[in-house]
Amino acid sequence: MLELIVKRLLLAIPTLLLVSIMVFALQKLLPGDPVLAMAGEERDPAVIAQLRAEYHLDDPIPTQYFSWIGNALKGDLGMSLRTKEPVTSLIASKLPVTLELSLLAMVIALGIGIIMGIIAAVRKDTWVDHTTNFVALSGISVPHFWLGILLILLFSVHLQWLPASGFVPISEDVAQNLKTLLLPALVLGTGLAATLMRHTRASMISVLKADYIRTARAKGLLAPKVVLKHAFRNALMPIVTLTTLLFGELLGGAVLTEQVFTLPGFGKMIVDAVFNRDYAVVQGVVLVVAIGFLLLNLLADVLYLLINPKMRG
Repeated sequence: MLELIVKRLLLAIPTLLLVSIMVFALQKLLPGDPVLAMAGEERDPAVIAQLRAEYHLDDPIPTQYFSWIGNALKGDLGMSLRTKEPVTSLIASKLPVTLELSLLAMVIALGIGIIMGIIAAVRKDTWVDHTTNFVALSGISVPHFWLGILLILLFSVHLQWLPASGFVPISEDVAQNLKTLLLPALVLGTGLAATLMRHTRASMISVLKADYIRTARAKGLLAPKVVLKHAFRNALMPIVTLTTLLFGELLGGAVLTEQVFTLPGFGKMIVDAVFNRDYAVVQGVVLVVAIGFLLLNLLADVLYLLINPKMRG
């Protein structure tokens, strides 16, 4: 397992290098000049020249890139052009919010999606299967922002059980923290649950047709033991892959949900940085998201070995 981890980490180096080059080059192709916006309405040439020199934007593009990537290797992702704060500090303050939201949403998605997928596979072509498929298609089709507004109207406006917006850090109040994250996590989790349900169902149906499952049933093993111990364990491989990919998407893609519930998260910061042409923030965020995806893929590989001992050879 250690050898696998080392190989994956070595392969991650050229991947991250390619990502850094692409995001840096694409940033330079964006229209507009962030320095002009920073200079104010007067746009004094002396102020503009000073800002370009301060942020090294007057250097040749290759020099800018190597300076940025060299500092990034030391943990310095630069300064935000808009807020004048270190990008590392901005990411450190926003990432925990989205990370907590993503974890809660994934727990909800796994709890609903896997259970429904197993039931649908076991009851294939029955009314239970058709109902769960209908629910899954509905979950995939419903837009997140629309579902979020409906949940706010129901649980916040009419029932007044949960807050409609805002965020309370878990370090201040655990109960209030969960209350502020429950609705957005439900919005994200139900959509992911629909995807997980369909993949779990397909994987389970394939495994349930295998010869060893028929043999286990012929030996008189109880149906729950056959389904959960023998079939589900062997159906986990594609589910693990999908789960890690979906979690990676949550880290960078919870933008609309964070906007609806006014959460100070990672996704909202990405959108604001793109619109404000805050190059340093966009570059830092994309690099962090890329590292997150690589670590999640590494986690999936490790889980493969733990789930299937045959792969250890």
